[in-house]
Amino acid sequence: MAVNYATVTWDQLHRDARILAEALVPKMPFKGVVAVTRGGLIPAAIIARELNCRLVESISVVTYDEEERGKPTIIKSPDAAGDGEGFLVIDDLVDSGVTARVVRERLPKAYFACLYAKPAGMKLTNHFVVEVPQDTWVLFPWDTAPLFVPPLASKTMDKAD
Repeated sequence: MAVNYATVTWDQLHRDARILAEALVPKMPFKGVVAVTRGGLIPAAIIARELNCRLVESISVVTYDEEERGKPTIIKSPDAAGDGEGFLVIDDLVDSGVTARVVRERLPKAYFACLYAKPAGMKLTNHFVVEVPQDTWVLFPWDTAPLFVPPLASKTMDKAD
């Protein structure tokens, strides 16, 4: 169970995606990009833009069934990618490696890259930007919502009343 949290902002995610894209330029050209849904969708869009890749495909792997870990199942296959040759697979995070293993089996010739990697899944990616401790739960911008917080001075004023 994760005991630490790391919040990734929209700005940070965009910056890290551009850093990843820059590192991938020497690997070009790619026939297309495969986003691992759902977390890889936004990073894949940013990276596809930066690498001028027009073909964007997706793969969807379900590993949880009502909050219990189950057998990983591909529910949407990246048919346009074939065996992955010439394709770039993008995900937001490789954690335990369960999803990455399934994706790698389906696209064995693809180049697999992600923004963030934990030690347990790190060896399954060809390239990543930031290493994250295994006990850290990463909160992505799409997992959180802005929340109004009253100014500290207003809290002080309320107590004075």
